[in-house]
Amino acid sequence: MTDISYRRMQPGEEQAVYDMVERCFNTFITPDYVTEGVHAFLYYAHPAHMAERQQADHFVLVADCKGVIAGMIEMRDYDHVALLFVDEAFQRRGLSRELLRQALDICRQHRPDGREITVNSSPYAVPVYERLGFRATAPEQEKSGIRFTPMVLEFRP
Repeated sequence: MTDISYRRMQPGEEQAVYDMVERCFNTFITPDYVTEGVHAFLYYAHPAHMAERQQADHFVLVADCKGVIAGMIEMRDYDHVALLFVDEAFQRRGLSRELLRQALDICRQHRPDGREITVNSSPYAVPVYERLGFRATAPEQEKSGIRFTPMVLEFRP
């Protein structure tokens, strides 16, 4: 899509990014979670917490469509996908793949010896991550009401 640009999230955009994440989460993931998991996830994704993580060991890339946040990826420690969401109106257009590709480029710059990226995928997103080249490393688990499957993407530098 030529109307989509990819860039780092700017300070002050946390609320817009969170709003998109929350919409996607409520539509696709909440049905698979108990109340405790919903609250734990929304607490983690909260704009203030997202901003704090950017000051530490995380970075966020966004897919921007004419000023609208169409998707986002948050990476931790240059080797773990913390969040990856694409707004429903923009799904199936390659945004997840491009967000991941650009995030991997940044990760490789900071960790040239890195060989893998991990993610704890929601049940809904497992097929998406599989299409992106990830494979499950363990069966589905649950922690604090959050259901996830540990997955890994192995690559060569």
